[in-house]
Amino acid sequence: MQFAKRLDLIPPYLFAELDRKRNELTAKGVDIINMGVGDPDKPTPDHVIQAMIQAVQDPATHNYPPYQGTRAYREAVAKFMERRFGVKGLDPDTQIVSSIGSKEAIHNIFLAFVEPGDFVLIPDPAYPVYRTSTIFAGGEYYTMPLLAENQFLPDLDRIPAEVAQKAKLLWVNYPNNPTGAIASLEFFTELVDFCRKYEILLCHDQAYSEMAYDGYKPPSVLQVPGALDVAVEFHSCSKSYNMTGWRVGFVAGCTTGIKGLGQVKTNVDSGVFKAIQQAAIAAFQTTEADLQALMSVYQRRRDLVVAGLNKLGWNLTPPLATLYVWVPVPQGYDSTSFVTLLLDKCGIIVPPGNGYGSAGEGFFRIALTVEDDRILTAFERMAAAGIHY
Repeated sequence: MQFAKRLDLIPPYLFAELDRKRNELTAKGVDIINMGVGDPDKPTPDHVIQAMIQAVQDPATHNYPPYQGTRAYREAVAKFMERRFGVKGLDPDTQIVSSIGSKEAIHNIFLAFVEPGDFVLIPDPAYPVYRTSTIFAGGEYYTMPLLAENQFLPDLDRIPAEVAQKAKLLWVNYPNNPTGAIASLEFFTELVDFCRKYEILLCHDQAYSEMAYDGYKPPSVLQVPGALDVAVEFHSCSKSYNMTGWRVGFVAGCTTGIKGLGQVKTNVDSGVFKAIQQAAIAAFQTTEADLQALMSVYQRRRDLVVAGLNKLGWNLTPPLATLYVWVPVPQGYDSTSFVTLLLDKCGIIVPPGNGYGSAGEGFFRIALTVEDDRILTAFERMAAAGIHY
């Protein structure tokens, strides 16, 4: 019995490999500080849990949910998008669909639009699913390097016209994983114009829309005039409301994108449990004060990480958003050799930048998902091991 040949083209999932290393070392008694995976360690807000308890006790939530999400959920999404981003008039029936977090919807939209020989424009470094889903769909990816000298934004002028003409999807993700970079509405306007010119579906992975600091509020690509003709935006409750395990989110945007995604979803999943959709509605209604209380934890950790690294010789500016700090490796190391050093000498797990694409070489990523005292311990270990920039 043999695997499908497509699996030969796909490397082991980066975070699964990090879990394997962690489990192996923990079994040997090593005290591991895992700063690798962006899985919030704080509990889901109580008002979301209470909404879930009430909903799950209602037998009306126990049957199959609508594939596209309940009407109440999609209406709540439309209100959230208007309240948060000023995006008015989204049609719950044709411009919004529920999703099982973001990951399944990201994968499924490839199945809806990409055929063998089609190009997909993906950032590099990036969330690995963009690359692997291109392979699963039989397409070819063309990478758009995210470079420090360009504020980790893709340079659209570097994309050959012959590639753009064959492209079906263009992916961006701001606030960005793994770099923590942000994008302006002006840049989103450039993206919309580019995708209108080449008839490309613009896919914006907006998983970190609420994870922002120092008063910054990330925009939505759907705020750009004309974006609803060419763009879809993927949102998730996972990071913003400490709900990674709940697996609930939504996609909003152009009717063609939503229709294609919905057609795939009806054939491969049965929708999100109704009670979880009720809990997500409560999450969307989180007050600004409560949201900032959640974000203050990560902002404090961000400041501890940046201060700890700068004390060891780095010169970092605190990122304005996401759960991550994107860090250059010291001279004399590449990404893999430096994260191996941190693991061997300090018991610290962080992913190498090249795990997110070749343009991530020379960096590593720190996730702000461990307690303050463990962050401080990590830098004490680095100092004791003589590790510095």
